[in-house]
Parts: sequence; C-alpha cells; structure tokens
Amino acid sequence: MRMRKKKRGKERLLACSEYLLTSPVSPYSDPSEVFSRKGAPVFLEIGAGKGGFACGMATKHPEACYIAMERVSDCVVLAAELAKSTADTRPDNLRFIVENADNLAFIFGKGTVDRIFLNFSDPWSKKGYAKRRLTHRRYLALYTYLLKDGGRITFKTDNDGLFDFSLEEIEAVGLTLDKCTRDLHSSEWAEGNVMTEYEAAFSSQGVKINMLELTKPEGFSLPLPEEFSLDRKIYGDK
Repeated sequence: MRMRKKKRGKERLLACSEYLLTSPVSPYSDPSEVFSRKGAPVFLEIGAGKGGFACGMATKHPEACYIAMERVSDCVVLAAELAKSTADTRPDNLRFIVENADNLAFIFGKGTVDRIFLNFSDPWSKKGYAKRRLTHRRYLALYTYLLKDGGRITFKTDNDGLFDFSLEEIEAVGLTLDKCTRDLHSSEWAEGNVMTEYEAAFSSQGVKINMLELTKPEGFSLPLPEEFSLDRKIYGDK
C-alpha cells in the first residue's frame, strides 16, 4: 500500500534534520565517524518504513551506530519524528537516509558495515521482477561487498514465496545459514526479537514470520555487479 503524502513533509523533515544523513560525495571509509564514535559497530537497515525497528534496535544496541535507509521520504518523516520523540532512551546513535539500495556502494565503502537488516522487503511478485528483490543474488553480492568479514545479514518476511526465493539465492552464491525459521515468534529466537510495525500488526493476526540469518565468511567475495559499481557515476546528476 502506497503511503499518503505527508502534509508539510519538507518542513517536518527539516525539523528533524539532526537525525538525517545525506549521501556523501564519496563513500564513507568509516561510517561510525558520522556519529563521532570512530570504530563503533555499524548497523544498516535497508527499508526502514516508519522507523519502529530502527528506534528499537538503536535502543537495544547503544554500542552501535545505526543507519536506516528508506527510499520513500514520507516514511522518513514519520521515522525521524519517532526518533526525535524517543531520543532520551538511547545515545546519539541513529540516523536515517533517503536513498535507494542500488546506490549503497556510493554511500558505504567496502567492508565498512557490521550488520545488515532486511525487513519485509517488497516481494516484487510479478513475472520478470525477480532482479528487483532485495535478496536477489546481485544484491547479495552488494551486501557482501559492504560487510566486514564476520558481518551478518538478517532477513524477515511474511511472504513465503519471497522466503523460498531467498533461500535459493543464498545457496546459489555459496553462503550458508546460521539461523532459519518459518515461524519466528514460536522459535528459539523469539526472545529479544525487535518487531517492525508491520510485523506486530500481522503477527497479532496469526501470520507467521519467516526469518533467516547468515554470516559473511572470512575472505568471502562475489563480483560486484556492474550496475552497482563505482564506475557508474551518479553523483552530480541524480
């Protein structure tokens, strides 16, 4: 469902500007420096929605620098306002960025991210749209480029078809799972799980949540797809 355009969206974002991150001229060699916390773990959420998960994780992990990406600016209005209203519950460790996942390599340098979170990504169910899914092998190559050795990817979805597809893509690129469940809230990993707004609403209706987690092995690499390469010059003409 498409979000309605927010009234005074630009003004509301400006009022929360301390929680916003802009795309850099060149990729961050250490994103933690944005927070003046050099060397702290960097967590990246791709698809932040209304920001509930980001605020929850930033609170749960005060040691981390949490950056939440969302391509829909109207969602970021709500997310940034939520972050501002809950700022007294955590250190200054949360920022939002309005961007598309295709531009990740222009924002974060190679091996600069410790954890990546994908929550209830668009399943792109129509025929011919598989390459747009955020767990397609081309995106997995991008994530492993961004992740440090030992870095982790966590993925949650209520869409069984997308979950099946994701498992196939992960196996195809040679990665293995640390965790996998088709009913997260009844699993051994339910305790401590931070829910998104979407997850809370649908799980309360009995919808089962799929979850997987994997670790990037030391020295593991995949060729970075050309469409994500730094040779594709987008700055200055976006």
